[in-house]
Amino acid sequence: MKAHAHSHDGPGPHTHGAVDPALLTAERGIWAVKWSLLVLAITAALQLVVVVFTGSVALLADTMHNLGDAGTAIPLWIAFRLAGRAPTRRFTYGLGRFEDLAGIAVVLTILVSAMLAGTHAIDRLLNPQPVEHLWAVAVAAIVGFVGNEMVARFRIRVGEEIASAALVADGQHARADALTSLAVLASVIGVWLGFPLADPLVGLAITIAILRIVWESGKTVLTRAADGVDPEVVSEIERELGDLPGIEQVTGVRVRWLGHRMLAEVSVAIDGKLTVTAGHEIAVEARHRLLHRLPYLSDSVVHVDPEECAGDEHHKVDAHAHDGLGPHGHC
Repeated sequence: MKAHAHSHDGPGPHTHGAVDPALLTAERGIWAVKWSLLVLAITAALQLVVVVFTGSVALLADTMHNLGDAGTAIPLWIAFRLAGRAPTRRFTYGLGRFEDLAGIAVVLTILVSAMLAGTHAIDRLLNPQPVEHLWAVAVAAIVGFVGNEMVARFRIRVGEEIASAALVADGQHARADALTSLAVLASVIGVWLGFPLADPLVGLAITIAILRIVWESGKTVLTRAADGVDPEVVSEIERELGDLPGIEQVTGVRVRWLGHRMLAEVSVAIDGKLTVTAGHEIAVEARHRLLHRLPYLSDSVVHVDPEECAGDEHHKVDAHAHDGLGPHGHC
């Protein structure tokens, strides 16, 4: 079914469909990535200047984290660009799935950051080193924290607005680096008070915090990559179509993520005595209601069955099972 234009409660027609909303959200994602990349690049550059003059290994590690965080913008940028492309005969659903791959890359980057932070902390614990010019290191740590926290809030907010798990995960990564900057500041205070082991001990604590972010972000990204959705989404679709005139029963709902939007495939039962044209009109109205009321959907496919022949049990014909596939057939 094609997207259709109509008007209500407004000055002119508007369209529901898979292309325009996805393009808008993809462009907003690219906008968020651009600005966060700029902020992180400036933050890392300022810290790098301090590293050159102080020789602080802890600050160098924090700077490398910030550079790595800026680097995660690259797969996100590519993913959002690809998501804006139209479907082709090879990629018939478009390229929204690349956002899931970008999300996995971001989570792996966070994991590498945690491993580097932990290794550095253990090395400092076994081989303590003096830190010079503590005031300069403290200022650079504060700059790192502020820059990363700004980027984290920005990415998470935009990611939640456009339902992008990859962008939210990248925001969590920036927050992890903000915590690393605070660890540098805490270590400076500890060294200043005469406790040189403060640096590696705080570093280990921050490593644990980063690993927790890896776990939480990884669950979200991998769930989406495996076509997992919140069960409430299925219930909401069933409720929206349950009272639509002409639909006797919603017999099946399948939902999957395509980037930061969802695709729904719905089976409904109607009066078997209706004409094909009448059944088609009911399906069109069902699709319109879903796309209009559930903005997280990029598109929906509505399959219509006669009421007396609806449900999966009427579509399973054992004689049609072959090649190791499940039973399939027609009423």
